[in-house]
Amino acid sequence: MDPRTAAAPAPTAPPAPASPVRVNVPLLAVAGAVTVANLYFPQPLLAAVARGLDVSERTAGLIASAAQIGYALGILLLVPLADIVRLRRLTSVLLALTTAALLVAAAAPGVLTLTLATLALSTTTVLPQILTPVAAVLAGPGRQGRVVGLVGLGLTLGSTLSRTVSGAVTDASGSWRTAYLVAAAATAAVLCVLPRRLPERLGPPGRTSYAGLLAGLPGLLAAHRALRVSALLGACLFAAFSVFWAVLAFHLAAPPLGYGPGAAGLFGVLTLPAALLSASAGPLTDRYGPPRVSAAGLGLAGLGLAVAGLAPHSPVGLVVGANLLVVGVSSGQVAHQARIFAIGRAVAARVNTVFMLATFGGGAVGSLAGSWLYASHGWSAALLGAGTFVAVGGLVVVRSARRPVPSCVPDATREAGVIRPRIPQGES
Repeated sequence: MDPRTAAAPAPTAPPAPASPVRVNVPLLAVAGAVTVANLYFPQPLLAAVARGLDVSERTAGLIASAAQIGYALGILLLVPLADIVRLRRLTSVLLALTTAALLVAAAAPGVLTLTLATLALSTTTVLPQILTPVAAVLAGPGRQGRVVGLVGLGLTLGSTLSRTVSGAVTDASGSWRTAYLVAAAATAAVLCVLPRRLPERLGPPGRTSYAGLLAGLPGLLAAHRALRVSALLGACLFAAFSVFWAVLAFHLAAPPLGYGPGAAGLFGVLTLPAALLSASAGPLTDRYGPPRVSAAGLGLAGLGLAVAGLAPHSPVGLVVGANLLVVGVSSGQVAHQARIFAIGRAVAARVNTVFMLATFGGGAVGSLAGSWLYASHGWSAALLGAGTFVAVGGLVVVRSARRPVPSCVPDATREAGVIRPRIPQGES
C-alpha cells in the first residue's frame, strides 16, 4: 500500500457534513492559552527547582527538555486521532490526564519524579495542536489565515504570560510547587467548559486503524513540499526560541544581575507588545504569502538574539531582544501553518502533527543544547547556538526562494489527503 494514502480516507468517500457548531475563536484561543502554558510556566522556576531539590542547574534544565520531548511525543501519538475520533471525548480525556500529571508534579519528592511527571503532562497537553486545525476547518475559506492568527495569538499569550504568573506565584508563596497547583486548577476549569463547545467530529468517522494513521505521516511529508519547508523552518525557529528561554532564568539569576524567578517571569508581561503584534501575521500572510512572512520572522528572531547578545547585562536590551524573538517566532509559525492547512481538510490534524512534531523536536534540541552551552560556556555561547539555528533556517528560505513551493491543485486527491502539486513546464 502506498504510504502516502495509507492514513487517508478513500477518494470515493463522501465529504464530511458541515458541522453545525460555529467557530468560537475567543474560547479556542483561551483554551489554547491555558493548555500551552503548561509547557512554559516551569521555565522561570528552574533555578528555584534546582535549589529546592538540591540539584545542579544543568540537571534542572532536563525538565525543560522533558517538556519539549513529551509535547513532541503527544503530537505524534495523539493529535492524528483528531481527524477520525470524537473530538469531545478526546479533549476530555487529554485534559483530565494533564490535570492529574500536574498534581503529581506539584507533589514530586525529587527531580526524577518531577521530570517524569513533566514528560507525562506535556505528552497529554497537546490540545492547542488539535484546536488550531479545528478552528481553521470551522472558519471556512477566506477566514483561515485570520482565525489561525487569532488562535495563535492565544497560544503566544499563554506561553509568555505563563512565565509571569508562575514567577509571581512562586515569589508570593515561596514555593515553586504552588505554580503547578495553579496550573492544575486552570486546566481543570478548561475541562469543565471546552469539550461540549466543540463539534462531535472534525471529519467523517475514520476507516483507518490507529497504526495506519501513524504509518501515513511519512507519506504526507514526502507528498507535500510545502509541509517539508514549513517543518524545517518551524524546527529552526523554535530551537532558537527554546535556547533563549531555557537559559534566561539562569542568566538573570547569575551575577551581576542577580534576579529571582519573578524577574524571569516578568519577561512574559514585557513581551506582550510582541505577542499582540504577532496577531497581524495572519492578515499579512493572506496578503503577501507565507514565504515573505516566514522570512521576516527569521530576520526578526535573529535580530532579537543579536540584541540580547550585545547587551547581556542590560535589562532593556534583554527585553528588546525577547520582544523581537517572540514576534519573529510567532509570525513565522502563523505563516507556516497557513501554508500547510492549504493542503486540505481531510488531513488537517495530520499535517499539523508533522509540522508541530518537527517544531517541538527542534525545541527539545534547543532546550538541551542551550542548557549545556550555558552551563559550560555561558550566555554568549548559548545565544551563538541559537543564532546557528536561525542561520540554518535562513538557508532553507534561500533555497525555497530559488525553487518556489508549487501551488496545489484542488482536485479529487484533496479528499484523499494527497494534493498533487502543479508542476511548471520544464520542471520535473
